[in-house]
Amino acid sequence: MQQLSAQDASFVYLETPHTPMHIGSVGIYDPSTAPGGFVRFKDILRFVGERLGGARSFRQRLVRVPFDLDHPYWIEDPEFDIEYHVRHIALPKPGDWRQLCIQVARLHSRPMDLTKPLWEFTIIEGLDNIDGLPPGCFALLSKVHHAAIDGMSGVEMSAAVHDLDASMTTPEKIDGWKAEDMPKVADLLARSYVNNLIQPMRIMETIGRSLPGMGRLASQVRSGDVSIRNARPAPKTPFNGKVSAHRVWDAVPFALTDIRAIKEAVDGATVNDVILAIVGGGLRQYLNGKDQLPKETLTAMAPISVRGEGEKAALGNLVSAMVVGLGTQVEDPLERLRFVHDEAVNSKAMTGAVGARTLADYSQLMPSALAGLAARLYTRVGAANAHAPVFNCVVTNVPGSRVPLFFAGARMVGMYGTGPIFDGMGLINTIYSYGPTIAISFTSDRDAMPDPAAYAEALRQSFEALKAAVTERAAAPPVETNDNRPAAKSGNAGSRRKSNG
Repeated sequence: MQQLSAQDASFVYLETPHTPMHIGSVGIYDPSTAPGGFVRFKDILRFVGERLGGARSFRQRLVRVPFDLDHPYWIEDPEFDIEYHVRHIALPKPGDWRQLCIQVARLHSRPMDLTKPLWEFTIIEGLDNIDGLPPGCFALLSKVHHAAIDGMSGVEMSAAVHDLDASMTTPEKIDGWKAEDMPKVADLLARSYVNNLIQPMRIMETIGRSLPGMGRLASQVRSGDVSIRNARPAPKTPFNGKVSAHRVWDAVPFALTDIRAIKEAVDGATVNDVILAIVGGGLRQYLNGKDQLPKETLTAMAPISVRGEGEKAALGNLVSAMVVGLGTQVEDPLERLRFVHDEAVNSKAMTGAVGARTLADYSQLMPSALAGLAARLYTRVGAANAHAPVFNCVVTNVPGSRVPLFFAGARMVGMYGTGPIFDGMGLINTIYSYGPTIAISFTSDRDAMPDPAAYAEALRQSFEALKAAVTERAAAPPVETNDNRPAAKSGNAGSRRKSNG
């Protein structure tokens, strides 16, 4: 029996019928590589069943402490049934991309049963009319509760059900799993009493670790090395109110070589900076078309994994976060990329001064019962509509495989992500890389974004505008300076930014 951390438990407390707190992925597979050229559902059941020992999350379920007096526990589920967790449906004809997006959104919107292991696989057949895919492909929609995994540990869970070839070789590792008995109420209450006694010591320890970092941050702000401009509230958008129970989903893939070429246009820029700039351009175009674009920059929360090398397979979440301006007030695509790069550098410096691991540890300070009550009250009274958002959306990057992967012998031909939204934050952009492709997938509230295809198109046009700007700049002759030397082609100092204002 293992207790959830406060950060993991917070995702349980945030769970409501309108805000299911699971993450997941949409993998698309070509069954022609499987033995016999096709995959039967019973083959998939057997394949997954043989690999359950590869991740602890598969057969662990939650046990709540009475009245939420302490954080829940994981136990090995004595009633585990694989056929509950692996399901099978098919799209009606013609089986196109729009139908898949609607089905993914519908399945993703449904809360999970918190009394069972917190994962579900749904096989979606009938993908017969999607550009770039051979007929007969199927999708695997995975749902895993955020209390059990973050993006990085989710990669470990995905690795358990994927092979590097189509042979479907049975794992050699012996599965030594054993079920546990349900704990007695008296035992849970006794544990909660002890844990609550030592909570003040944990608080003092966390505060003590953070004081040197706070001092470093104050020193860097005084010297001008770090700006606290992102500490202010974000502007209000349609995505930052109370969310409904309905979701939309779509995804836009890009060639990773194009993204890497774009980042070279700005000194020090990263692939993440380019993705953030594309999202900023997409949001600018989408909101501008509805006359809802704020004059100030929109901001994104970007999770940061704080896992150590020995914690990659650990259950639960080990994440901190930084907030980055998306440059939605900047018209020129290259200037927007420079703006985003500057914002990212500044935000990383702020997080680094205090320590990302220390910031993550602050989630341990709120008592469990108070955390659950606060989450329920926040949703019930619609508090998200009454205050300025802390950030406007989430952009989270999940690194994927650079080599082909196989599920039940079928070759993966595409991988996309899904994520949770909640009151005050109704848009999450999940970045998933696989092979030569990197994709921006997004999950949003259907009331806030009734036309997801329009946002997907805005992301495509944002990418194309940025790519064209880089190409045009590379083709332009160098500008001569007063001393007849070519001027530098990139740099952040003194850059001028076009804005709406």
